[in-house]
Amino acid sequence: MTQQQDWVPPGIDTTTPSSARTYDCLLGGAHNFQADREAAVQAEKIMPGIRDVARLNRAFLGRVVRSMMAEGVRQFLDIGSGIPTVNNVHQVAERIDPECRVVYVDRDPIAVAHSRLILAANERAAIVHADFHDPDEIFASPEARRLLDLDEPVGVLMVALLHWIPDGDRPTELLAEYRRRVPVGSYLAISHLSSDQRAERIDSAVGMFNRAKGRDQATTRTYDEVEAMFGDFELIEPGLVGCALWRPGGPGDISDDPDANAQIYGGVAKKTR
Repeated sequence: MTQQQDWVPPGIDTTTPSSARTYDCLLGGAHNFQADREAAVQAEKIMPGIRDVARLNRAFLGRVVRSMMAEGVRQFLDIGSGIPTVNNVHQVAERIDPECRVVYVDRDPIAVAHSRLILAANERAAIVHADFHDPDEIFASPEARRLLDLDEPVGVLMVALLHWIPDGDRPTELLAEYRRRVPVGSYLAISHLSSDQRAERIDSAVGMFNRAKGRDQATTRTYDEVEAMFGDFELIEPGLVGCALWRPGGPGDISDDPDANAQIYGGVAKKTR
């Protein structure tokens, strides 16, 4: 029996895939296990180009941060931030303004452990070990209380998060609580797996992952269902679109495969009242 890697927190089940670690694998990261790699391989067999889809989603995150900063946002709440990889939110933001503040939130212990290592010397960014389902815990955390000024606009990021929240957990109601807590002028960014773009292929890949019986179970949603998640926030141009089509800035932001560009919806909305 090989010794478990020293970067793995005690008690972690490495035999079933997790969404954060499988996503890390699809992005070419190293903090994943055999079960995660097998899930990624199987997903790619069912849905060729899924690695490209993951890359496009990550590029969407960077564009969203830069667009919010162009509107004056200087603090971010990134929920479901995942395993740290290149172009994290604080890295994108600090290139524009080193005074920006970022609070990451994730429930995956490995994502949290690595984030703490990366952010140990950074006074303007921190990670909270918490769950989307508990906004009270997130906003009351020492990290959020120290870094977020709720009298100023906040950029709330839920990128590739909400398709891991089943309908039975009332994600739309929980989102309303997040929207309520941030001030006018704040923004909400969402990217979400679609169920009405190449639905058969996406549903097959999602079904394979769900059958692996990991903690994370995915739920795809229609355009209208994703749009409703923004509530009374006003979508900014170009609205809710395939995430690669949201303000692409160059060839790396968009794929030659039209399907890859549309399989994850992406949008940003502003709180105006």
